[in-house]
Amino acid sequence: MRWAKKVLRSSLGQKLLCLLISGYLLFIKTTGNWSIESEDIPKELIDKNQPFIVAFWHGRLLMFITAWKFSSPISIVISQHRDGKLISSSVAPFGISSLAGSTTRGGSQVLRKLIRTVKNGQNVGITPDGPQGPRMRATAGVIEAARLSEAPIVPLALSAKSAITASSWDRLLIPLPFCRGILLWGSPIFVPRNIDKDQVTILIRELEDRLNRMTHDLDSRLGRPLIEPEKVGIEGKPS
Repeated sequence: MRWAKKVLRSSLGQKLLCLLISGYLLFIKTTGNWSIESEDIPKELIDKNQPFIVAFWHGRLLMFITAWKFSSPISIVISQHRDGKLISSSVAPFGISSLAGSTTRGGSQVLRKLIRTVKNGQNVGITPDGPQGPRMRATAGVIEAARLSEAPIVPLALSAKSAITASSWDRLLIPLPFCRGILLWGSPIFVPRNIDKDQVTILIRELEDRLNRMTHDLDSRLGRPLIEPEKVGIEGKPS
């Protein structure tokens, strides 16, 4: 199927694929029964004109369009890889902008973009285990982003009862039409400007543990098999 790969890699093929993905996302958004819990948490910050960083796992990225129902603008940090650009273009019709880059791999440039974005009063979404894992393991990048931008981190867990779990590294959850889904906001995590490495490590574990507890809670309530965090070695690399 070389011709198919060639078409998909072409400019026209990429545009058509983006239209298909956007159309599917709109379909699951409008046909699904989506409930949002603790929505007062982000709403209170928005009412106070306090920009914040939304942290959610990479494997739940497709459902984010159902969570953001606020008029306050938001940009998501998405990798510069071809797949990242595809996702960026696919979510754009839903009013979600993108910041190209990674907070963990050569992240100084995207960190500067993120800080400027927050200082301009805009919220930012980050997948702490993106763009390549390890799955459901937070890294220091999101803590550093919160420290430098002086914006709180708000955890967000998402799940859907009827969904396909992809075999990708992040176990991407692909909701099916007419599914039941739940979105759960967590309490903000505030990162002090002056913190040492030990405190950073504590905050990384706090964010990771909270996101995993929230995600497993939703998956259990919806009768989904639990997806466990990827096992890592001493240096935080997949084991």
